[in-house]
This record gives sequence, C-alpha cells and structure tokens, in this order.
Amino acid sequence: MSDNQFNPESHKFGEASYFEDLSVGQRFYIPSRTLRDANFSAFQAASGDNHPIHYDVEYCKKQGHPELLAHGFQVLIQTASGAGIFPHVIGESLIAFIDQSSKFLGPVYYGDTVYPELVITDLKEQKSTGVVTVRSTIHNQRRELVLEGEQRYLVRRRPAS
Repeated sequence: MSDNQFNPESHKFGEASYFEDLSVGQRFYIPSRTLRDANFSAFQAASGDNHPIHYDVEYCKKQGHPELLAHGFQVLIQTASGAGIFPHVIGESLIAFIDQSSKFLGPVYYGDTVYPELVITDLKEQKSTGVVTVRSTIHNQRRELVLEGEQRYLVRRRPAS
C-alpha cells in the first residue's frame, strides 16, 4: 500500500546545523561501551594485528598487565564521531573530516568500560566554510583519562538567503 504522505527525503535525523549554529564548549557524547571479546576480535580481524599483548592473557600477565591490553587504535576508534550524534547534528553541512591526533595516556584493558566524548574547542570561520575543532577524550570506569586528542572537520556555512 502506497503512502503519498511519506517522503524518503525527509527521513533524516533533523535539519542540518551549519557552522554558525555551533558553539565552543558544545558537547557530543558517544555511548559508553565495555570492551570484551567481540571488540578485541573485530579489531584483530580488521587490523591484522596479532601481537600477543592484545590476545594472550598469560603473555599479558608475564608483562605485568592484569588483563588483555587493548590496542591504541582499538581505543582511538571509540571516538569515531559517527558513533554519536555529532555527524547527525551537522548533517549535510559536513564536507570533510580533515585530521585527527591523539595521545594515549593510560592503558585500557579487556573488561574496561570507556566513555568517549567530543567537545568543540575552536571555530575558525572561512569564506563559505568553517573549521570545527573538537577535543576527543576517553575516560574509563575508574574516571581516569586514558585518551585525549583533537579532530577537525570542514563544515559549510549557512547559505545566503
């Protein structure tokens, strides 16, 4: 049965926010998750990394770790903006993910729960676009900051009316 009132083009998160709609300090939470077998296996399959520090608990214990150590990139991917609402908020005004940097400040182990977050720290206006800089962080269940970094996005400015 056809529904003439349904329009697939309006089936989206909401109206796009443009560069001018964003503000320094704006927070974008990414859902927390506990890293377990599926996360470790998926990362190993995608990366090809098979070092025992990430997959052999007895090896880890001999190295002084209480559990499997999550790979740094496995931790970093928890800050992927698409896992939260940021790309949905800016919607079609997003042009590009420009770059990212990160510092690994503490270990993340099997069974840890991570709490990723993005916070806008800078807005650089350009002619028809703007560069949005966000601070990316991950805390663990012990409230320890285990990762911090920066991501930059190119976003359209609001079109002239």
